[in-house]
Amino acid sequence: MKRYQRCFASLMVFGGGILAGASVQAQDYPVKPVTIVVGYSAGGGVDQMARILAEKLPAGLGQSVVVENKPGVASIIGASHVAKAKPDGYTLLMGAPGPIVFNHVLTAKLPYGPNDFAPIALFGDSPLMILVNASNPVKNIAELVASSKQNPSLSNYAAPSSSFQLINELFKSKTGARFTYIPYKSTTEGISAVIAGDVTMVMADVGPATTFLQSGRVKALAVTASERLKDHPTIPTLQELGVDMKASLWYGLLAPAGTPAPIIKRLNEEVVRVMAMPEVQKSLTSKSVITLTSKPDEFAKLISSEIQMWKKVAEENNIKPN
Repeated sequence: MKRYQRCFASLMVFGGGILAGASVQAQDYPVKPVTIVVGYSAGGGVDQMARILAEKLPAGLGQSVVVENKPGVASIIGASHVAKAKPDGYTLLMGAPGPIVFNHVLTAKLPYGPNDFAPIALFGDSPLMILVNASNPVKNIAELVASSKQNPSLSNYAAPSSSFQLINELFKSKTGARFTYIPYKSTTEGISAVIAGDVTMVMADVGPATTFLQSGRVKALAVTASERLKDHPTIPTLQELGVDMKASLWYGLLAPAGTPAPIIKRLNEEVVRVMAMPEVQKSLTSKSVITLTSKPDEFAKLISSEIQMWKKVAEENNIKPN
């Protein structure tokens, strides 16, 4: 009996040492540079968001923050790298719906799961614009939907990925519109196809959409945000027009699952601090990104709810995982 008591006491000391070590590690964090992994090429929207954080976080963290691009395979390479990294707060993921939500809906076998990440903070939201050719006679969403029902064989939409396809299919299910999916390599190519008359409509990120709107070659019928955009106050939201739909491309920071809660809390506080900076808000506004803040649990709930929502959309529209 005494032998078992000694063994138990030894385990308690050993376990207590591990917990104490983890606590000290979290308390001292960070003691070396932090890396933010981006699953896309340099220069894109997700990369730009990561570099804003990398520039501003060091002042609060007391360590440099570097961005590492690991593009490829629908951002699976970058996300998988972070999911398998040591959960110590030094390898983070610049998250977006593609790798964190849509991949779980559209990819049959992923090297990571929804529970392999610890959400830190949601901080940006980029809604979409519904664009048609400037010469298209439709004046609003109701006329666009009616036209598609009258001419289904001539009505189609451009989408640069399966993610955008799902968003368009949700729009169809909410409105009864009759559009055929036409794949394109990028949002810009999709907008160009609308201008050329090859497709009827495209849902585009606000940034590139704005550039083409200014050229006068396309017109925007609605935005998918919950309220009108400050830079485009004349464009109504879908909800204003009676379409019960809101969709956006959010940005958020995540760590590997198992990262100590004090580190997650520290990073969340630092991200919130950065997002409150006037120069950061101005930079995001110039990119048509809406500034947000969230607690880690709020971010986790958003991810879970979106995965379930988009799985339902995929099932209802017979979109099978690859």
